[in-house]
Amino acid sequence: MVGENYDARKLGSGGHAWTNWAGHQSCRPRDLIRVSGVGELAEVVGAAGAAGRQITTVGSGHSFTPTALSDDLLLDISRISGVISADRDSGLVEVGAGTVLADLNRELDHLGLAMPNLGDIDRQTIAGAVSTGTHGTGRALPNISAQIEKARIMGADGEIRELEPGSDGLLAARVAVGSLGVLVSVTLRTVPAFNLHRVDAPMDLDQVLAGFDRITEENEHFEFFVFPYTRTALTLIRNRTDQPLAPRSQADRFLGDVVVENGLGDLALRLTGRFRSAIPKMARFSTGFMSQSEQIDVSHRVFANYRTIRFNEMEYALPAEHGPEALDRVLELIETENFPLAMPIECRISAGDDALISQAHERPTVYIAVHQHRTMEYEPYFREIERIFREYDGRPHWGKLHFRTAEDLAPSFPRWADFQKVRDELDPNRNFSNAYVTEVLGA
Repeated sequence: MVGENYDARKLGSGGHAWTNWAGHQSCRPRDLIRVSGVGELAEVVGAAGAAGRQITTVGSGHSFTPTALSDDLLLDISRISGVISADRDSGLVEVGAGTVLADLNRELDHLGLAMPNLGDIDRQTIAGAVSTGTHGTGRALPNISAQIEKARIMGADGEIRELEPGSDGLLAARVAVGSLGVLVSVTLRTVPAFNLHRVDAPMDLDQVLAGFDRITEENEHFEFFVFPYTRTALTLIRNRTDQPLAPRSQADRFLGDVVVENGLGDLALRLTGRFRSAIPKMARFSTGFMSQSEQIDVSHRVFANYRTIRFNEMEYALPAEHGPEALDRVLELIETENFPLAMPIECRISAGDDALISQAHERPTVYIAVHQHRTMEYEPYFREIERIFREYDGRPHWGKLHFRTAEDLAPSFPRWADFQKVRDELDPNRNFSNAYVTEVLGA
C-alpha cells in the first residue's frame, strides 16, 4: 500500500511502536489494530468505547504534530479504501476514508474524473488529509476538505452516523483533527479530468511579493519557494490546458523536486547542521540550480512532487492581504538572528471555506511553511517565527508543528463554540481525544 510510510513492529506482550514519516513523533500504543473492513471496525470501536478506552485513528504518518499518537488503541483503517460509488454526471464520488490520495487519483483518472486541487504530497490518506485541513494552492480554490459533500463517521458506540450537506455536523467533521469519531467514508465533489501546464521559473523575490495579488489572480495555481538568506524565488505556475502532453524528464523532476525544493540533499543538510556558518553560502549556491522548466501532464501528476528528505515543518494560515509582508518579516528575522534554517520556505494561497475550525475559515488565506531537516533543532526558531504569524491572527495548520493551545486558539475561530457543541454531541465522553487533541481543542 502506497500510504504505509510508518514503522510498526511487535514489542512483546502485544505492544507496537509507531513513528511518523518525519521520525519525530512516536508512541507505543497498548494495541495497534489494522481492521479488515467496516464490520470489524464497528466491533473494535464498539468494544473499546464500552470499555472507556481512548481511540485514535492513524493514516500515513504525514502529520508533524502528535495528532496520531496514543498509548491506548491505535486504529489503522488503510483497508477501508477505494472508490465505493461514483456518479460521473454529478461528479460525486464516495471514497473509503483509508484511501491514499495517490491511489484515489489513479482511480478517479480511470473514471474520467479528478480532484479540482491537491497539495504537493499525495501519500496521505483522504481521512488524514481532510481532518488536518490539507490544501493545495489557488486563489479561487479552497482546501481539500471543502470538497466533501457528505461523510459517514463512526462513534464510540460502533454506530455510523450520516453527516448531510448543510449540517453543522458536516461542517465540523470536514476539519476535526480526529476528535469526532472514526471517518468511514467521505463523498467528494470531483470534476472532469483535466491537464495542467506547469512552468517553474526563478524570479526576483521582491518582484514576486510586489506582484503577488496580480500573479495569483492571473493564474489558477501559484506557489513559490525561497531559501533563507537569498532573494531569489522559484515560482511554480500551473494552469489548465488542452495542449498535448509533455511530461517532465526524470532529470527535470530531480532538479525541480529534489535539489531545489528539498535543498542540496540529505548529507549536505546534515553537514550544514554542524557548520552553521555555511548555511547562507549553501542557500545562495542552491539558487544556482533554479532554472526554467515546463511540463504538461494529467493534473494529479503535476500537483505531486517527490520528497526524498525528511524534515519537520510548521505552516501558518494568514489573512491573504498580510501574506507577502509576513513572509518578508520571517526572512528578515532568520537573517538578522542567524537562524540555522537551510531548507526553503514555501508560500501558497487558497480561498476561504466554511468548515468550523478550518485554517481558512471565512477568509482568503496565504500559507507560509518553514522547514528544518529532521536531524536539526527546530523548536527555538519555529517559536520565534510563530510570534510573527500570531501578530497577523495566523492559524496553525492542524497537522504541522506549532505551539498553541485551545485557550489561545479559540478567539481565532468565530465558530469555535459551534464546533465544541458538535463535539459534545458526537463524542461526549472524549473517547477520540488523545493528548494532542485535548491540548489544541480542549477537554
